[in-house]
Amino acid sequence: MGARHTGKVISWNGMTTYGALALGAPVGVLLDARWGFAALGIVATAMALAAFALARRKAAVPTVKGARMPFRTVFRHMTPFGLCLALGSVGFGAITAFVTLYYASHGWNHAALALTSLGVSFVMARLLLAESIGRFGGYRVALCSFAVEAAGLALIWLAATPAQALIGAAVTGFGFALVFPSLGMEAVKLVPQSNRGSALGAYALFLDLALGLTGPVAGVIASHAGYGSVFLFSAVAALGGLGLSQVLAARSRRTAVSAPTH
Repeated sequence: MGARHTGKVISWNGMTTYGALALGAPVGVLLDARWGFAALGIVATAMALAAFALARRKAAVPTVKGARMPFRTVFRHMTPFGLCLALGSVGFGAITAFVTLYYASHGWNHAALALTSLGVSFVMARLLLAESIGRFGGYRVALCSFAVEAAGLALIWLAATPAQALIGAAVTGFGFALVFPSLGMEAVKLVPQSNRGSALGAYALFLDLALGLTGPVAGVIASHAGYGSVFLFSAVAALGGLGLSQVLAARSRRTAVSAPTH
């Protein structure tokens, strides 16, 4: 779709992913209740095979010609943005891994609705605000997104009722929705068009890294301070992402000012 549509394309891609999360949680509960846990594996396998069949029908994307940076150079450019993304992804990882245990520790029911709330608000944010990145710039959108996400995680931490936790999950999803595309759009500007595929791959790696580390790290925190502390930790991580994004935005402004004009 070209560099001009990078933010929008990333947003639409994420909508399908988190829309599936929103739908998958309650559907999984229903499948388990009606046909048992094995039904989840059967349905998931069938859907993966269907996706494989659809993917095989897609035409290959033409490769972009031009000089290519070594991947280590691309990765170095992506690292500061990836660290911001990782800090923002901690909250998502905490909710998906620990919200059920958090609900159980309070004796609350219907924890799957928290995942649905997260996914639905994520999709709504990307539907309503997809144009905001191109209009206001990636850094400004990222800063607002981190602040909203941190507020949502704090709401979950302080929740006294399941309804409050549900609202916190929704606010978190709304804030997290634009973290990836807003910073991703700014990140890929640092590499040539011919390297933008590998740049997005390197950038997305940090989301996966964050999700992989959140489980064990948050598990240690929960074992010492309770499940609620996991969401406090995640809120602090989101604020860390906000601070680092502010540093990157300031650096970008300095670079723009010092760039020679012709």
